[in-house]
Amino acid sequence: MRTAVVGHVEWVEFARVERLPVSGEIVHAADAWAEPAGGGGVASVQLARLAGACTLFTALGRDAAGERALAELGALGVRVEARRHEEPQRRAFTFLEAGGERTITIIGEKHVPRGGDPLAWDDLARTDAVYFVSGDAAAAQAARRAGVLVATARVLPVLAEAGVELDALVRSGSDADERYGPGDLDPAPRLAVATAGAAGGAWTAADGRSGTYDAVPPPGPVEDTYGAGDSFAAGLTYALGRGEPAEAAVALAARCASEALSRRGAHGRAPGLLVRRECPPGA
Repeated sequence: MRTAVVGHVEWVEFARVERLPVSGEIVHAADAWAEPAGGGGVASVQLARLAGACTLFTALGRDAAGERALAELGALGVRVEARRHEEPQRRAFTFLEAGGERTITIIGEKHVPRGGDPLAWDDLARTDAVYFVSGDAAAAQAARRAGVLVATARVLPVLAEAGVELDALVRSGSDADERYGPGDLDPAPRLAVATAGAAGGAWTAADGRSGTYDAVPPPGPVEDTYGAGDSFAAGLTYALGRGEPAEAAVALAARCASEALSRRGAHGRAPGLLVRRECPPGA
């Protein structure tokens, strides 16, 4: 099965602390590390785990952080198609509290892939499933060449401009920046999924069917919540690309989100059910 992600990458520094510092306070981190993450980075690695391989269409700086992101994503099984720009790679600093909550500070301009970039966009016509995280309208139109296209509601204006029909739109039901209602996209997505964290979530299909799903207990101790939403979306993309119905697709997506909770930061290994390949590379 061939999968791809269209979206941005951030070089993220993580610091695990007992609690967030208050203004003027100094806190000591029990653990600290850095890795390529952001929506595109997280989702592409999750899809590589599931499908055996994934291509990420993105934009990366030519600085040291951009070079490290390129190398480490490749080591995690992601083929990276990147426009390289001269501006510094976008970075982020993330506090991870003892209870697992993450607090993120973004540093630098968001660079996204554009349909006019000299990337292997034609490959998407031979791709089974794509998750669209960020990009311009032309990139969204290129992504629509794939068999299945899933997108995040974070980029609703871009999707509206592109005028593409989505197989699924996924959003956080508690995030004001991810609101979606009837008429926001034309044509409407075939499936709209709203996540609700530990409460599970709900889905509505264009044919009038609807349902809910339960959250899946984490397979191990909760490390942090970083990347759970994009892992859910990647799982949904994979399942729909395999032809699964909505009920089965959201169930697999919930398992991916659950596994992310037991994963250190963006990509750390966990004793979860899904850190394995479910089909041969290139299948």
